[in-house]
Amino acid sequence: MISKNKYFINDAQSTSTVKYVAKRCFSLFEAFYYKSCQNLYKNSISEKKYNVSICAIFKNEAPYLKEWIEFNSIVGIDHFYMYNNNSEDNYEEILKPYIKSGLVTLIDWPQNQKQMECYQNCIKDYAGESKWIGFIDIDEFIVPKSTDSIYEFLKPFENKAGAVNLYWKLFGTSGKMDRDLSGLVCEDFTVCWPKYCDIGKCFYNTAFGFDFESKYAKQLHHRFWANYKGKNVPPVNVFNHICVGNRNIADLADFPIQINHYFTKSYKEYAMKRSKGDVYFEINPHDEEYFYEHEMKCTNADYSAYKYLVKLKLRMGQRNDEV
Repeated sequence: MISKNKYFINDAQSTSTVKYVAKRCFSLFEAFYYKSCQNLYKNSISEKKYNVSICAIFKNEAPYLKEWIEFNSIVGIDHFYMYNNNSEDNYEEILKPYIKSGLVTLIDWPQNQKQMECYQNCIKDYAGESKWIGFIDIDEFIVPKSTDSIYEFLKPFENKAGAVNLYWKLFGTSGKMDRDLSGLVCEDFTVCWPKYCDIGKCFYNTAFGFDFESKYAKQLHHRFWANYKGKNVPPVNVFNHICVGNRNIADLADFPIQINHYFTKSYKEYAMKRSKGDVYFEINPHDEEYFYEHEMKCTNADYSAYKYLVKLKLRMGQRNDEV
C-alpha cells in the first residue's frame, strides 16, 4: 500500500488504520524519550583513517561500479568496503585501480542472501578505521544539497546521533525501454517521485557502539540503532528528528541531502535484474505489479545530481592507471 503526506510517499504503510494510529502514538512517546536522552550523549570523537566510508555488497554489477565509485567519491566518500557476492563478471578489472590506490578494500563474501551479516562483518572489522560508515547499494548515489560534501553535512551530528537516516528520492525509467550502458546513470535518469520515500539508508557514527545481538541488527541499513553505554538508541533523520516506528518528520520540502535511488534504470535493466537473484533475495519478488506501482509515481524531474556531472565526466574519461 502506498500513501503520502506533505513531504513523504509512504512505501510500506500498514493497511490497518487502527494499527497505524497505535504505532504513531507509541512512536511519539518513544521519540520524546529518545530526544531527551540525546542531550546526554558525550562521546569522545577521535580522529580515524577515514571520515566517511561506504560498505556495499554487490553481485554482477561491473557495468555500474566505476560511475558509482567516482560519483560517491566526488561527494566526499573517503573509502569503500566492497563485498563481492559471487560475481561472475569483470568486477576485478574495474576495481583493480581503486584497490591499488587504496580507495577500495575488496572482501570476498560467498554467502548467499546474507546482506545483514555482511554489514555486521564490516562493523566488526572496519569501524575502527572510519568515523562514519554508510550502508548503501550500487544503485544509490549520495547527493548533498545544502553542502558540497557528505562529511560537511554529517559532522554536526557527531555528538548528537548514533546514526543518521538519509531519505531516498526514487527514480524510475524516465521512459527508457533500453539504453547504452556507457551512458551515466545519474545523467540518463531524471524523472522521479515528487516527494521523498519514507525509508532510506543510514550512516553509522562509529563513536557509538553496536549491539550485534539486538533485534534491530536485522535491518540495520534502513533504521540503524546504535548503542550508547549499553542502551540501544534510534537514528535521527536529516533534520535531527528521532526516527522510530513509522515516524518521519520533516521541517521543509527541500531536504539538505538525499540518496538518489535509481530503482529501475531502463525497463530492460529492471527486467534483467528481476530475472536473477541478488544479494538479498534468492528469487526477486519485485514483479510487474511492483514495477508499475512505483513507476507510475514518477511525475517530477530532479537534476540535483547534475551539479557534479562535469567533475564526474572528467573522472570517467581518465585512463584506469590515472585514477
